[in-house]
Order: sequence, then structure tokens, then C-alpha cells
Amino acid sequence: MGTYVNPGIERLKRSKANKHYVDKSMILSILNERINTDDNLICVSRPRRFGKTMAANMIAAYYTKGSDSHEIFSSLKISKDPTFEDNINKYTVIQLDINNIITRKGALSVPSFIKSLVVPELREEYPSLDLGEDVDIPGAILEIYKKTGDQFVFVIDEYDVIIRDQGYSSELRGYLSFLVSLFKNSTVSPAIALAYLTGIMPIIREKVQSKLNNFTEYTMIDADEMAPFMGFTEEEVKALSLKAGMDYEEIKHWYDGYNLKGLDIYSPKSVITALTKKQCDDYWTQTGSYEALKDYILLDFNGIKSDVIRMVSEENIPVNVSKFTNSRVVNSKDDVFTALIHLGYLGYNYSEKTCFIPNYELMKEWINVLEDTPDYEGVAELIKESKSLLEATWNGDEEAVIEGIAKAHGEACSILKYNNEGSFQSAIHLAYYFAKSDYTIINELPAGKGYADVAFVPYKPNIPALIIELKKDDTTSAAIEQIRERKYPEAMEKYKENLLLVAITYDSKTKEHFCRIEKA
Repeated sequence: MGTYVNPGIERLKRSKANKHYVDKSMILSILNERINTDDNLICVSRPRRFGKTMAANMIAAYYTKGSDSHEIFSSLKISKDPTFEDNINKYTVIQLDINNIITRKGALSVPSFIKSLVVPELREEYPSLDLGEDVDIPGAILEIYKKTGDQFVFVIDEYDVIIRDQGYSSELRGYLSFLVSLFKNSTVSPAIALAYLTGIMPIIREKVQSKLNNFTEYTMIDADEMAPFMGFTEEEVKALSLKAGMDYEEIKHWYDGYNLKGLDIYSPKSVITALTKKQCDDYWTQTGSYEALKDYILLDFNGIKSDVIRMVSEENIPVNVSKFTNSRVVNSKDDVFTALIHLGYLGYNYSEKTCFIPNYELMKEWINVLEDTPDYEGVAELIKESKSLLEATWNGDEEAVIEGIAKAHGEACSILKYNNEGSFQSAIHLAYYFAKSDYTIINELPAGKGYADVAFVPYKPNIPALIIELKKDDTTSAAIEQIRERKYPEAMEKYKENLLLVAITYDSKTKEHFCRIEKA
């Protein structure tokens, strides 16, 4: 058993010992379908702290010839899969963590340092073979395959750190040439049964990098059958919440929002930390600097500011992800938002081709950035005032509500879109930002004989539920009458003893706003 060649099962043992361990072993069923086929090169990219390394360790532990893995997998789902026995402990595994390698390589190039780590271990693994003194890794595995018939599985974690970190620009070409020599080499390919690369960003698509286009990619934009393995699923989070004695609805409010082909996905880091601490907070965002997000939204592309404000106001924004090359040169607003999807700061709706801020945890991170960015000073001020606006609503202070809503309406909506119904709805979300800590806010809630414009459903006790009806060029009396006549409160029957009806209207010509607040 080596460090890089056939690394054994100890890393998987440590993962399984985690109190909140989630069985993701069925990813191996997908990989077993691909092994020794023309589709055996796989790259899975997802945000930091989404379980990439844990998956890599499990894959290495399953395929390795260096240990008998049957016992450790016996309690996992894959042990019942028809392909389980076909591939367990059948291959020589080479497992690399590129992030670890670049911190240790010293003056050596990345390929040279990897060679210095791997080739000696291959000699130990195959002592009877004469691997030449200057043999490189492709040459070594080809010689081993010729003499023994043994095939290799490559598991490379953080494969893209050299690609996404500008500090390693001088290493990029040599590193990519190293990957090409392994995975786009018709002479070596029979020796490689499977390659599994994982990182944050997709493979770059230009010049020499395009030679890696033989990999099948799974990303936060198109996860396909890998979607259940990109993070925790809703069912997994429900089970974890029940076991830990925590309110699932609160966990959902904080961390739900990544939707991969219709499947709700949660950040494992956030969920596990919340369950361990018995408290929801912004845990995933603490694992990296918000400067990356700030740098992106300050790029001078037309439309970024207005679209950021719309997303903070709970709108989905159209984005063209097809032009993104991950070439480290950002050319457009679409490139900015696509990069932020891959980094996990935005979610992506595949069917609608839109992006959005996924959940309350991420919204807090966006707000932190806007508060420190002069370009967004007006939005930051509204957010700071949103607590007072909510309290004014609870207290029936209609004048204060009018003032707050009018200010938000002007800030959130451009002149051309000021009289757009959706923009007015978004202004409500912006003005009541603080309410997100106490409520689930729902647009167009099915209620009675129609749809309530905005409903504030509390998930904390002792605060009133709200139904807000929005009107343009109409009276607040008409708005309140519509709420009652169409029986919108029926959808909030659970909160009927503590339910406020809020009518907010405005004059499209004068921009004057009006408010009326009544108990249900």
C-alpha cells in the first residue's frame, strides 16, 4: 500500500467514522458502467466543500488492488449492486491531490514532482519489472500493462487548481501537456481502465486545452446522472435532520436552492456543520474569501449591477452558459454569472436557462459583498433599513411602510421597468430583506380563488404571517377587498390568529405609494 499508488482504505474509514456520514457509494455503479469503455474519462466539477475529496477517496478505496475493500463496503449501498464484485480491488490506482502537490513541489515543475512521487511507488509495487531510470508515468504504466496486463484507475482531486489560480500561470502549459500525455494518448489508453478527475471548474476549451475534450463532464450546470452525488439530496438532509433532532424546514430555508435537473441539492459542509452545532448559520461561505465574489461583480460589463440587484431581489436572470470556456479571461456578463454558478455562488435553472441566488446562506454572502461595495450603496442602505420596515409592518405603521417601499421600488427598478408588476414584486423582496431570517417568502401563493402576490410564512413562533397584495393605479381598499373576497387567508389557515393583510399600491404617473394594514 502506497501514498499515491494503491493508497488503501484508511481515508474512507475516516470518512465513514463521521457522525453524519452519508452513503454516496452508488456513484461507483455509474463508474462501473464506464470502466474499460470509450467513455471511461470522467470529470466532475462542483463547488468547494461539496464532498469532492470524500468521493475521490471512496473511488480509490474501491478499485485499489492494494487492500481488500469488501468489509468496508459491505454496509454501503454499492455492495448490493450487480456490478460490485466485477471491479472491486481489480486495478492499480494512482490517486493525486493537485492542491497538495503544488504546495510541496518546491522548484520542480508539477509533472516532474508527480513523477518523483509516483514512479518510485510503481517500482515498489512491481519490483520484478525493470522500469527505466528516466521513465515517465505514461511510459511506466504502459510497460507495466505490457508485462502484466494490469490496468490503472486514475483519481485526481483538485485537478483544476493550476487552471483557476492565476498564481500558477507558469505551470499551466506543462501541466496540461502532462494530462494530455496520459489521457489523450492512443498508445497509453488501453492501460487506463478509468480516469476520474474532480475540481471546481470545468475543463478549459481553447488551444492545447481542447485536447482534453474526450472527457465526459458533469458540472453544476449539467450534472445529468451525477446529480445525486454533487451534494446532499433532500431525502438525505431530511434523514440527517431527523436523526440530529433539528427542524428540517429551517435547514431547508437556509441551505436548499441548488437545483440540478429537478433534484434539490444541499451543500454538505453547511448541513453537517449546522447539525453538529445544532444551529443554522452561514458555514459554507466561511470556508473561502468573499473577495472572489466581489472581484467578479465589480467587472465592468454592461448590465451586471442591475442584474445583481434583481437577483438580490429574488429574481431569476437569463444567462447564456454555452460560451463559457474557463480560459481565465472573462469576456462578458454571461461569463461572470457562469463562473459564479460553477463556484457555487449562484444556482442554475437548466430548463429556463436562468441563474439566481440559491438560498438564505448565499444571500447573506451576497449582502456582505454589497455592503462593502460603493457601487451598491443604495441597495445596502435598504437592506440595513429592512428590519425597521418589517417591525413597522407588524406595528401597523402605514406611513413608515409607504416610505420604505417607495425607496426600494425606486432603487430596484429602472425607469423602463418601474411599472412592471414583477419588478414591483422584486422591490418588496428587497425592502423586506431582513424578513428572510424569520419567514419563507412565496410569490404567487395559491390561495382561495386565486394567487396571493406575496406571502410571508413564518417558520419561527410568535410572529405574524403576512399576505401582501400589490396594485398599480388602484386603491388600497380594493386590494384589501380582493384579499378577502378571493379568500386568500384560507391558504394561511394555520396562522389565522396572527395574520396581517397588507395592501400596497402606487400611482404609475406620480410614483406616489399607499399602504393599508389590517388584521385578517
